[in-house]
Amino acid sequence: MHQIEFKDLAIFVRVAESGNFHEAAEAMHLSQPALSRRMQRLESILGTQLFERTTRKTWLTSAGREFLPKARRMLEDFEVSVLSIKEMATQQKGKVTIACIPTAAFYFLPSVIRIFNERYPGIRIQILDASANEGLEAVIRGDADFGINMAIAQHPEVSFTPLVDDPFVVCIRKDHPLASQSSISWEDLTPYKLITVSRASGNRSLLDSALVQEGVKLNGFYEVQHLSTSLGLVEMGLGVSVVPHMAMPLNEASMLTCRPLAHSIMRSIGVVRRSATGISPAAELFVAILLEVWPYHVKTDVVAG
Repeated sequence: MHQIEFKDLAIFVRVAESGNFHEAAEAMHLSQPALSRRMQRLESILGTQLFERTTRKTWLTSAGREFLPKARRMLEDFEVSVLSIKEMATQQKGKVTIACIPTAAFYFLPSVIRIFNERYPGIRIQILDASANEGLEAVIRGDADFGINMAIAQHPEVSFTPLVDDPFVVCIRKDHPLASQSSISWEDLTPYKLITVSRASGNRSLLDSALVQEGVKLNGFYEVQHLSTSLGLVEMGLGVSVVPHMAMPLNEASMLTCRPLAHSIMRSIGVVRRSATGISPAAELFVAILLEVWPYHVKTDVVAG
C-alpha cells in the first residue's frame, strides 16, 4: 500500500491556495507534468478526486475542500516535530529521564542536576527512583533514557559503565558497643539482631552471596523493603544493619554512625544504557556531566567516628 508523502501534501495545499497548477509547479520547483502526476498519485491513494480542472481554472472538489484543513494540520504537525528535534539536538529544550537506585538518587544526583540545569536550563529532568531490577527494566523498555544502577543489574541488552565502587559498612548507633571498634567482623555481629532488606533487593543479594561464600550465618531478625527503613530501626536501637556506605545519612546530628567491615563487600555503581539504540543528545549531555562530576562527590573512604 502506498503512503502519502510530505511533499505531496505540500503540493496539494499549494495548488489549492493558488488555484493554478502552473504557478504551483513553479513554486515547488517541479515541471507541470511531474506535479500533475503527484496529484494523480495522491488522489489514487485517497480514492477520490481532489480537483476539478478546465483549461483556465482549477478548483477543489467537495472531497478536496474537506481534505485541505487536514493536510494543513499534518504539515504543521510535521514542522513542529522537526523544530522540536532541532531544539533537542542543540540542547535548547527536551527531557531526560533517569532510572536511578534510591541511594544514588538521594546522595549524588542533586549536585549533578544543579550543574546540568545551570548549563542547559531548558532541559527538564525526570527521575524514576527504583530498585536495581525495576530500574534495569525501565531502561530496557525505553521508559528511561539511561539508568544509574548496580553492576548486579547487568543484562545482555544493556551496557554498563562503572562510576564508583561503594563499600558495604556496618550501620550502628553512636552509643552502640561496637562503635568503639575501628572495624567490625562477622563474628562481632553474631550477638546482635540484624536488620536486612528484602531478598528482592540487589543489595541483599550481594550480602547473602558474601555470607554464603564465607560460611557465615547472622541473626537476621528484621526484614524491611527499603534501606531508609533499616536505618530508622537502627536509630531506634532495634539492631544493626549492613548497608552500602552511600546509604548512610550525611547529617552530623544523626545518632547513626558506621564502621568498615573487616570482610570487604563492594557494589559497583555505574551508568546503564541500552546496547542496541543510542540515547538522546540531551541525555548524552547529562551522562557527560555525570562522568565528569561523580568521582568528586562520592564517599570513598569509610572513617571511624
